[in-house]
Amino acid sequence: MPKKSIFILCALLFLLSACAASESAAKPVEAYLQSIVDQDADRLSTLVCSEWADEAVLELDAFMGVEAELNNVACSEVEVNGDIASVTCTGSILATYNNENQQFSLEGREYRVIKESGEWLVCGYQ
Repeated sequence: MPKKSIFILCALLFLLSACAASESAAKPVEAYLQSIVDQDADRLSTLVCSEWADEAVLELDAFMGVEAELNNVACSEVEVNGDIASVTCTGSILATYNNENQQFSLEGREYRVIKESGEWLVCGYQ
């Protein structure tokens, strides 16, 4: 019985380590979008590559002072080629300013995500 328990424990550890090693490039895009609607510049700065940091702050600034939330947002990898990935999202950002509601669709944007120091970072979109 102890050998069987050790085998099961080893198998579980292997599965958990495999899951951790293969984090999706889509997760930082979702976190990036959440940091924008939360108006969290500190969190945003940890999610973007250095070459795109200024543009990311400009995008964040566009939502400052606006009540915003994510609506049915889901992102997924379109392509992963080594340390570069393309990610698309569905859903939208709902924003309210002066009692006027606006919806900004996320569809049609393809986010460029790069891996730096083992972490996926948002590095622009087209």
